[in-house]
Amino acid sequence: MTAETAAELHTIIDLIRYGTSRFNAAGLTFGHSYDNALDEATQLVLHALHLPHDLGPAYGAARVLASEKAEVLALFERRISERLPAAYLTGEAWFAGLSFKSDRRALVPRSPIAELIETGFEPWLAGRDVHHALDLCTGSGCIAIAMGHYYPNWEVDGVDLSDEALSLAEENKERLQAHNVTLLKSDLFNGLTGRHYDLIVTNPPYVTNDETDALPKEYSYEPEMGLRAGDDGLDLVLKILRDAPLHLSEDGLLICEVGESEQHLVKLLPEVDFAWVEFKVGQMGIFAVECRELIAHSARITELAAQRP
Repeated sequence: MTAETAAELHTIIDLIRYGTSRFNAAGLTFGHSYDNALDEATQLVLHALHLPHDLGPAYGAARVLASEKAEVLALFERRISERLPAAYLTGEAWFAGLSFKSDRRALVPRSPIAELIETGFEPWLAGRDVHHALDLCTGSGCIAIAMGHYYPNWEVDGVDLSDEALSLAEENKERLQAHNVTLLKSDLFNGLTGRHYDLIVTNPPYVTNDETDALPKEYSYEPEMGLRAGDDGLDLVLKILRDAPLHLSEDGLLICEVGESEQHLVKLLPEVDFAWVEFKVGQMGIFAVECRELIAHSARITELAAQRP
């Protein structure tokens, strides 16, 4: 950028508009918390200026200092040249209305499950009591900690195989004072012998090998083990479906995100009554299934899971 161009940017809204135009022109990918250039430019500007993420539009006309402008433009340049996700540039991601620390130790929080947490998992829970809940493949801890925050009477376990992800989750637990959340290291259910839950929520790796290989550069900064899940994206999901009944109460519920791999799951297990969740923006590849339904089809699920590495 030339000094002349920078000199023509005076206000917060000038910077947001300029960033939006630059991001669109650069062909950036938006899949980490924000889905468009305008929202991402807005958040980068507000972060650099130490302003709240929900700042009212009246402040858009506020003028910025030259030093502040330089900080904003430096963030823009890194976003464009390095293709770093905005959350890794700011060190923060918002999930279910809560601010989480975000860095390369875990995926950027972005699951639609946030909407379910905020709406009490209804109508899927159908009013049943939850005492113990599990977030399997917790990553940054966002789902477990959000559940613990919104439901202080629940005891919530957050489980992951990655030591790095668990260290980030521990920092987020302290950040949000989630004292009813316990973080545990486990390869799926392998380390959870004797633990039972009324509700299991999981956002496991579910991206196919081909899709993982073709992802834009923004995704290369995230841990691949949080994304890649075999030729159809179901290597881990099938094991979760197989083993979940061993850890669910008789009336328990499993909620699982599979994204685009929904099509493969429905073809493999057409006989299973998966209830696909509708969100404000439509269906997002997340299902709810009853423990008894998984037990009823356990033979077929076990057969399919046994074929996976």
